[in-house]
Amino acid sequence: MAVAPALRPEAARTLTRGAVIPAHPLALTAERRLDERRQRALTRYYLDAGAGGVAVGVHTTQFEIRDAEHALFEPVLSLAAEELDAHDDPDVVRIAGVAGGTVQAVAEAELARSLGYDAVLVSPRVAGADNRALLERASAVGEVLPVVGFYLQTAIGGPVLDREFWREFASIPSVVAVKAAPFDRYRTLELVRGVAASGRADEIALYTGNDDAIVADLLSEFHVDAPDGPRTLRFVGGLLGQWAVGTRAAVSLLDRSRRAAAGDRDAYLALGRLASDMVDVNQAVFDPGNDFDGVIAGVHEMLRQQGLMDGIWCLDPAEGLSPGQADEIARVRRAYPELNDDAFIAENLERWLR
Repeated sequence: MAVAPALRPEAARTLTRGAVIPAHPLALTAERRLDERRQRALTRYYLDAGAGGVAVGVHTTQFEIRDAEHALFEPVLSLAAEELDAHDDPDVVRIAGVAGGTVQAVAEAELARSLGYDAVLVSPRVAGADNRALLERASAVGEVLPVVGFYLQTAIGGPVLDREFWREFASIPSVVAVKAAPFDRYRTLELVRGVAASGRADEIALYTGNDDAIVADLLSEFHVDAPDGPRTLRFVGGLLGQWAVGTRAAVSLLDRSRRAAAGDRDAYLALGRLASDMVDVNQAVFDPGNDFDGVIAGVHEMLRQQGLMDGIWCLDPAEGLSPGQADEIARVRRAYPELNDDAFIAENLERWLR
């Protein structure tokens, strides 16, 4: 077996400690071409907001960037890499999403490595692939770059993955983190139990991707069995489409969760107050009432209302907001200023768009 590639020490420390990692959106013009100026502005926003990493080429970036008619996968990853280089902070983790079957995913990982990315997030949405094929693909990709696992909710194409799958997945030496995003408490627990059963829980960082349960995940202790006895595991951060908006507020929220875990009662109470507010923001942005039809456009609309994006255009012309969704997003912006970054963005927008 090939030796698993190692993370840069700075990236490993950040990933292990826990970080806010926004899932990077795609900025387009009205002609549905890449809006380079606003794409760069988004990356600058995330970095200045204090994000500990960025994830590019993932679901929020739109899987269609890989289609031959668009050919945007490399340009989008390159733009983010250039901004990360300019930011010059070695502690920021660079994650690239990879998709498709083994050949495609390995090729995308090789491209990401050539652009200086630290790790890859492997999408589980592969047509016709069973659990064994997903595990073999992850092993192959892991020979190129360290791997972040991804449990994607079934509503947008993710498979149901059981505890045994996650035990085997976590046993792959190159796996350094797992993002739990099944939007289901039982399946989240199965993932955590599988990671614990692998015996590698100390080597794998758990990240929430459950946009509807961010605070719950960050506050939860999972009491699970491991080969060496009972363990308590926690989510250390989040890799989230929801954190593509309100990123600076997310950094504050993660800091509060750390203080709460350390026994700070005031931080714990504050998070309890914010938990349902965050779910309200998420329902407006992610559009669960319409089976998540407006999820990508909803992220765009929040950023458009704040001035970071020029429109809500998606590569798929059929993707857009659901009826009333823009009004809902405006409502939660007014209702929860502590979560929306409006003032921070207004103060820095001109500089980011330079």
